[in-house]
Amino acid sequence: MQFCKNCGSQFDDGAKFCPACGKPVESAQTEQPKPGTVDLSAKVQAIANTPDSTDQFDRQDVEQNKVMAILSYIGILVLVPIFAAPKSKFARYHANQGLVLFLAEVIFGFAYAIVSGVLFAISWRLAFLVSLIGVLWLAFVALMIVGIVNAAGGKAKELPVIGRIRILK
Repeated sequence: MQFCKNCGSQFDDGAKFCPACGKPVESAQTEQPKPGTVDLSAKVQAIANTPDSTDQFDRQDVEQNKVMAILSYIGILVLVPIFAAPKSKFARYHANQGLVLFLAEVIFGFAYAIVSGVLFAISWRLAFLVSLIGVLWLAFVALMIVGIVNAAGGKAKELPVIGRIRILK
């Protein structure tokens, strides 16, 4: 298997064109990672390469509800598109992803508070572990930014890791 240098999609050996973007396959793309090495960029690309269902939405709905879709990713403001634009399929799609992200943040917040309380109860010297666990908040910030960029661009693309979860219909 090879990866396209243009879009990062995986395709079969011997292909002359990338099936995802249509670009011609260059001979340099056939380079395989050395045995025993980890191809981190391919793993990140596989996580970030989520399904795009933008073509399933009405273009006018997308243009009218971009702001609602953007609000979906800003914490508790996810409630605004849920109640203000219940008929918009595009806003509902992003509200679902924003709601899943918000609930994941709340669950992580409770777990973080419990773990940090336990660690501090054991010893104040374990504060560095609490700090290391706190860095995981950056993952939520990254998902929020990805969601806002997709919504602002009028795309209906799933968020990595949590995008397949459906709460709202």
